[in-house]
Amino acid sequence: MGRPRSFDREEALEQAIHTFWAQGYEATSVQDLVTSMGIKRQSMYDTFGDKHALFIAALRHYCQNVIGANLESLRAPGSPLANLRRFFQQKVDDLLEADDLRGCLVTNSATERALFDPETSAEVTRGMGLMESAFEASLVRARKAGEIPPDADTGALAAYLLNAVQGLFVVGKVGPQRRRLEQIVEVTFSALPGRKGTTTRDAG
Repeated sequence: MGRPRSFDREEALEQAIHTFWAQGYEATSVQDLVTSMGIKRQSMYDTFGDKHALFIAALRHYCQNVIGANLESLRAPGSPLANLRRFFQQKVDDLLEADDLRGCLVTNSATERALFDPETSAEVTRGMGLMESAFEASLVRARKAGEIPPDADTGALAAYLLNAVQGLFVVGKVGPQRRRLEQIVEVTFSALPGRKGTTTRDAG
């Protein structure tokens, strides 16, 4: 029998997520990882594999836990469109308070590695799929509540919102200015179809 691990795997993985999120994949060394995780290099290899395997595990954990937890707010009682607007507004606040955690790890990974790394692409697709599905579920509820027209294409609108939030993450990463980010949110929701005589802002 091998010796039991002397560290908390989940806690170590959380630290790896923070490091990859703050620095990106290429700029993060194995030494950066073991230092932030508080474990020995061999323990990292034995538990997670090499740097790339650890990155994929971190990205998967981020999609399942961080994104999943953030999307829970969309299921809150009340106006589905208001919940969507609050979700976007929270992303603005997060970007402005991010310190070294700029943007979204999924968005960052999409631009840095997804084009040539199939495993990263698969996890990025998974994370974006979670967001798009949650957006569409909210829009379906909004349609049932009469907040958007009965003939609104919720699938197309969900893809539009996914594109908008990903753009928000990118802009917020390079230029986190509240007024600019809030203008993006305002224009995003003003473009959604509303009930006759109302706007999506009225729903919030």
